This record gives sequence, C-alpha cells and structure tokens, in this order.
Amino acid sequence: MHKILKLPNHFKIVILLMAPLGCFSQEDEKPRLELGGALRFNYVYSSWKEEQKTRGGELGYDMFRINAKASYKNIFLNAEYRFYSDAFGGSFLKQGWVGYRFNEKNELHAGLVYVPFGIKQYNSHNWFFNITYYVGLEDDHDMGLKYVHTDDDWEYAFAFLKNAEELNFGGDVENSSSRYSYDVVGRNKETNQFNGKVVRKLGDKAAHRIGFSGQYGSLYNIDTDKNGSHYALALHYEVDWENWNLKTEAITVSHAPKNAPGESHKTIMMGAYGTPYAIASDFNMYTAAISKKVKVNWGPISQIELYNDFGYMQKKEQEFTDSFQNVTGVLVTAGSVYTYIDYAAGYNHSWLGGNFVDDFAVGNPDAKWEARFNINVGYYF
Repeated sequence: MHKILKLPNHFKIVILLMAPLGCFSQEDEKPRLELGGALRFNYVYSSWKEEQKTRGGELGYDMFRINAKASYKNIFLNAEYRFYSDAFGGSFLKQGWVGYRFNEKNELHAGLVYVPFGIKQYNSHNWFFNITYYVGLEDDHDMGLKYVHTDDDWEYAFAFLKNAEELNFGGDVENSSSRYSYDVVGRNKETNQFNGKVVRKLGDKAAHRIGFSGQYGSLYNIDTDKNGSHYALALHYEVDWENWNLKTEAITVSHAPKNAPGESHKTIMMGAYGTPYAIASDFNMYTAAISKKVKVNWGPISQIELYNDFGYMQKKEQEFTDSFQNVTGVLVTAGSVYTYIDYAAGYNHSWLGGNFVDDFAVGNPDAKWEARFNINVGYYF
C-alpha cells in the first residue's frame, strides 16, 4: 500500500568520501554516498468502520524511511529501510542489494532485489497500488541474483531467487509477515524461484512497452518436508503519450503446495505488514490503469496527476467469489511534498472492508462494495 516515488528533483545529501590525495586520478573513481528518505502521514475515512465515521475519520503516522545509494567504480549499492507502527509490522528492510555494472547496458544485482515480473516498477498510479500488489505480483522483492539488460529497443531481466526475506533462518519456522511486499507465509515457503522478463520498446511520440513475464519456483512445506510448486505468467503493455500513461496486465497464477493430509490445497497464506491472510491458490488477474499529468501554477503546487486504476481477480475455484479493486484519485506535487488523495473501492478485498482473513480466497457472495477515502501526505528528501 505504500509507494516509493522516484523524484527527479528531491533534495539528497551527497557525501564524497575522500581518500588521501593522489589515490584517485578521476572524479568518478571516488566513493559516493547518497542519503534520502521520507516522512508520511495518513488520513482515512472508511465506509465499514462506524466508529471512524462517527469521529469524522482518523489522522496518524504512516511511515518514515531512509534510502541509501552508494557507488565506487562499477560497484554500487541500493538500500531502503522503513519504520511503520507495530500494528503494520514495525520496521524492516524494503530492499537492499549490491550491484556490478558491466557497462552502460548490463548489470548484476545481488541481495534483496526487485523481482522482474510485470510492469516496472508499479502497475498503478495511486497510493494503494493495484490489486496485483496484494498477491505478491507488484513491487515485490526477494533474496537472490538478478541480471538486467537495458538498451533503446529492448529490456530483459533474469533472476534466481533463493527465497523471500528470511528472518528466522529455520527450515521448520514459519516466515514472519513483518515485511514490505507480499510473500507466501504459514506452513509453506517460497524457494528456488526462477524469473524471466522481456520488454520490447516501440514508438517515438507515443512510447510503447510490450512485455512478457514468467516465474516458476518451489513451495517448501514445513509439515511434510516436501516441495510443491508455483508459477505465474503475464502479458503487459504500457504506453506514454504526451501527459497520458496507460498500464495493462493479464496474469495467470497457480500454487500447488504439498500440504499435510487434510489441509486444503485451494488456498495459500500470504503476509505483509505484520498480518497474514489467505488467497486463492489458482487465479487469473486483469488490470488497467490510466493517468494524466497536468502542469499548474497554484502557489507551491506545480503539478497534479489524475488517475483511475482498476483490478479484477478471477478465482478458478467455482465456489469462490471473485475480488475487485478500483482507485480514483489525484497526486498533488508541491515542491518536496507529495499528496495522494484517493477514493479506493473494493469488493471481497481484505484491505477494503469485509472479512480480512479470506476475502482474497473463498470470498463472500453477499459482500458489498466498500470504500476508503484516503489522504497520504509525504515530505521526500
């Protein structure tokens, strides 16, 4: 639910770690460190919380984060650590990897890396992300190695991901849900996953990006000491034209765990922000997200971005009820302050009313659409 902005003009502390005079002959051979971060607050008014409606909503602390980027010659680092309240999982590493740059087009990343799957980096424009995020298919990060190639016409990435964030280092210990991106938790663990992604770039005035992503890996079950499997495939298309942006994805997903006798294979547990929930093991997902940026001159406000992001989760079990999400909103830019104003509506959505535990799994055919009006204000430095 908590998006990172890539800010072209935000303030950064840049420290040049100087070695003794004469050690380096060129400026780009000096070690460099960039520090940044953000402080955010959140106002929320939820249709399904009567006590919140009576009080006129609630305003509170969202998150504080620190970002660090470092480099020396062709070796570089990218890391981000986040601090939430205890109710949202506390503090944890969002991403953190060391890279090696072979040349301008090719890099190798190692550590807690961004998983190459779907539209990079976000399949959305709003603060809530799209429905893909809530099943681990948007802005996901896992432990492993990734090779990245970028040129004018093509982008591709291949990764071997040993596992999701491992906080306990115990094969018979369940994964903690205190993490940023959604991963399999409970009695199963993601392990030995392979990812591949290819994007073709076309056009001049209208920049098109047509891509295919795939991932396949094992699911280790603590109870049976056996490995099941899971996979996901996606077709994705993105276009930038003048001040418009359109993102679309079609995804199919399957989980086949080797559970203990009597345990259902129809659902799988996922967790993030300190709390797990169940999702359907097998589903299709379809998303469409559109935005338009408008330059303005309203005092400190220089730009607004209007958007609508839609997502649909089609569960393959006939007795399960499908899930939907739609977010309409605007991003307001005022110097280093970025404000998301969102109206997020959901049907059988764990974070938008209903039953948190199994909305993305069995669901409820009698559920109502619920909505949350949300304002997130952040200062990015």
